[in-house]
Amino acid sequence: MKEEVYYVIAFDSTHYAIQGEKVLRDKDIDIKVIPTPREITASCGLSIRFNPELFEQIKNILKEYSLSIRGIYKLVKNNAGRSASKIN
Repeated sequence: MKEEVYYVIAFDSTHYAIQGEKVLRDKDIDIKVIPTPREITASCGLSIRFNPELFEQIKNILKEYSLSIRGIYKLVKNNAGRSASKIN
């Protein structure tokens, strides 16, 4: 299995997740709403997944709109399973 790397934004509430989704989609950012991975401890069951090359752009948008997030995590999926590390 080829290693897969992607980033996930975790939120404190569903309200913030929906707000984040709307702002990012309005900016035509390629995102996907997913259930929060179990490797990430968060109060909300929804997260936003995106490709690593969008990190700086998304980080700037989150700051510009003062969106409340729990954190941004890097997830790595390979033969050994899936691991998460907080990057922001």
